Amino acid sequence: MDVVSILVSVACLIVGGLGAYVFFRYGLKSKYEAILKEAETEAEVMKKNKLLEVKGKFLDKKAELEKEVAARNQKIQQAENKLKQREMVLNQRNEEVQRKKQEAEAIKENLEAQLDIIDKKKEELEHLQRQEIEKLEAISGLSAEEAKERMIESLKEEAKTEAQSYINDIMDDAKMTASKEAKRIVIQTIQRVATETAIENSVTVFHIESDEIKGRIIGREGRNIRALEAATGVEIVVDDTPEAIVLSAFDPVRREIARLALHQLVTDGRIHPARIEEVVAKVRKQVEEEIIETGKRTTIDLGIHGLHPELIRIIGKMKYRSSYGQNLLQHARETANLCAVMASELGLNPKKAKRAGLLHDIGKVPDEEPELPHALYGMKLAEKFKEKPDICNAIGAHHDEIEMSSLLAPIVQVCDAISGARPGARREIVEAYIKRLNDLEQLAMSYPGVTKTYAIQAGRELRVIVGADKIDDKQTENLSAEIAKKIQDEMTYPGQVKITVIRETRAVSYAK
Repeated sequence: MDVVSILVSVACLIVGGLGAYVFFRYGLKSKYEAILKEAETEAEVMKKNKLLEVKGKFLDKKAELEKEVAARNQKIQQAENKLKQREMVLNQRNEEVQRKKQEAEAIKENLEAQLDIIDKKKEELEHLQRQEIEKLEAISGLSAEEAKERMIESLKEEAKTEAQSYINDIMDDAKMTASKEAKRIVIQTIQRVATETAIENSVTVFHIESDEIKGRIIGREGRNIRALEAATGVEIVVDDTPEAIVLSAFDPVRREIARLALHQLVTDGRIHPARIEEVVAKVRKQVEEEIIETGKRTTIDLGIHGLHPELIRIIGKMKYRSSYGQNLLQHARETANLCAVMASELGLNPKKAKRAGLLHDIGKVPDEEPELPHALYGMKLAEKFKEKPDICNAIGAHHDEIEMSSLLAPIVQVCDAISGARPGARREIVEAYIKRLNDLEQLAMSYPGVTKTYAIQAGRELRVIVGADKIDDKQTENLSAEIAKKIQDEMTYPGQVKITVIRETRAVSYAK
């Protein structure tokens, strides 16, 4: 191919490409312009729509604001109306105050004028009174002061006479009313408390299943019964009474220990001196525990709290003592309930009265023999164990051995008398009987070498146990005679008293 044809072909290609380029460019431009116009049109429409929307919201907000403004204006108008009304009321009150002030000033001026007149009248009356007094003094020959003193003395005497008459009438009426009221309270108190009466005994009957057991209790040559009597301090009477053994001792605690020990020995079947001592020691411990438990149960039943443990133990021991023919614990419980009822009737503290009533006879169950009467000893015990002064005084004064310092004392005294005054109770005889038995034992205990003493057979026999290492056989005879002579010289008793001195030597060994 020649160069010309090649150049012509290249030229044609270039011209064709330029034409295509021009056509493409101008076609895109027209399309772009159309899109632009369409976009402008849409933008204009959207603008108009937004303007309309904003205008609508503006109109809504304007309406709301106008409503709020109208409401506020209405409230302001109402407040203005109220203020105007208050102002009118205040103006009216101010006018009324001014009017009353003027009236008060007028009344004040009138009163001042009247007071001036009264002062003048008063001066005139005083002048006339002085003149009359001078005339009376001249007539009677007495000064005003003397006449006044005489009149006062006359009035005093008259007033004293009338007052004494009134006092006598009131006292007579009070005595009648007080007697009637006291009878009502005592009768009502007795009626409201139900009681039991336990008659004191000095013997306990121990029932057995068959008479064969009696021989085992006596033992070979009587060694078992002697060991039991020596360990418990109780006389054991084994006679022909069928299926019964009598335990005799004035101390109920000893009889109870002997009864329980016998019961355990008979149930167990092993009865010999070593076993007897072991069982008696065990039962004695059980009885001590029972005493404490009884004291606790009594205080809980009566609703009394805060007692010292030793006082609780003493209350428990009352179960095994008698007072004026009654069981002492039952008597103390009855007295406590009576005191509570009577204190309530009189408007006093029933809990304190009940406490004093329960403790009033604690001096009757001492661990050692005191020299004081039981009321004073009980007061000492109560003071020792931190009881309050009014309760201690009530305990000590319930037999008039000290002066009463509180109202609890006469209440306890009266309730003790109500509880103790039971038909058929031989109070003085029982008290003297127990004291005589205690005196017998204490008299024998005062001799050296004596370890235990037991008054048995209602005080007709005194058994004295001495230490084998301290007194020999010859000295036991002398000791028995000395005790008998001292009892004759120092004590009063019915019949005769047998003194038995027991000296026992034991040899103990253990098989291991």
